[in-house]
Amino acid sequence: MDFTGKTAIITGGARGLGLSYAKALAVAGARVVISDIGADKVGAGTDASVVQAAAEALRAEGLTVVAHGGDLSTDEGCRKLIAYAIKAFGRLDILIHNAGWVGYQNIADLDAAFLQRAMDINLYAPLWLCKHAWPHLLQSSAPRIILTTSDRAMYAQYEQTGLVAYSAGKMAQLGIMNALSHEGAEAGIRVNAISPVAKTRMWGVTDEPDELKPDWVTPGVVFLASAQCLDSGYILRASNGQFTATRFTENPGVEYPRNLARIKADSAEAVAAAWERIKQSPGS
Repeated sequence: MDFTGKTAIITGGARGLGLSYAKALAVAGARVVISDIGADKVGAGTDASVVQAAAEALRAEGLTVVAHGGDLSTDEGCRKLIAYAIKAFGRLDILIHNAGWVGYQNIADLDAAFLQRAMDINLYAPLWLCKHAWPHLLQSSAPRIILTTSDRAMYAQYEQTGLVAYSAGKMAQLGIMNALSHEGAEAGIRVNAISPVAKTRMWGVTDEPDELKPDWVTPGVVFLASAQCLDSGYILRASNGQFTATRFTENPGVEYPRNLARIKADSAEAVAAAWERIKQSPGS
């Protein structure tokens, strides 16, 4: 795929999945801004040298990449990133919010600072980024936004104790995806999400893994960022070089909001009596 003339922003772009995305898009001709605060594996601290070193390494390969090390937890911080990209390259076509943080805290121990950190990166950053990117994306011939969710948030069987704040943020990005895929439809702004499984420093993996490699997720992200992706509102799950796309879809026959085309019940007892049928998918 050819991204010549396109400009992409990738948050969390200095390491792991983000760096893989950045390199692939730059190799395909894109001009790339990688933004990364340089936090440690528990999301603390800052280190501007991390993103600078990543950008320098990519430029040494002849790729067009610049670094941004600002904090994206505020409206102003996100505005500055978008402005930085526009100053560097004059346009914006692709926004990939990959930055994330995995922290564990049981619901009984949940504190405000911990929750705020999770919401800053998973809720507020994508909203502020999209807000400031939007007017520039409207000028692109193929504007694309890619958010990041997690199978651990979407599927109860993959949940882990202590991930309540993380899961709330990852599900929030799906709400943002749905809302903006509708809001941007007429202008051609396609908004999708990636749900990647990859062994990175978030897993405590620093060496090249022999499975669940970040590079095996990247082809899906490159497709979602391309003009060839004409769909919006999809979640692309990626693991071990395999991909499956899913989305929230309504049951057949529904006339929303008055007719769910399903099981009628006029009391709690009736709901209880019909519960096994209520749980079943239509037609099953």
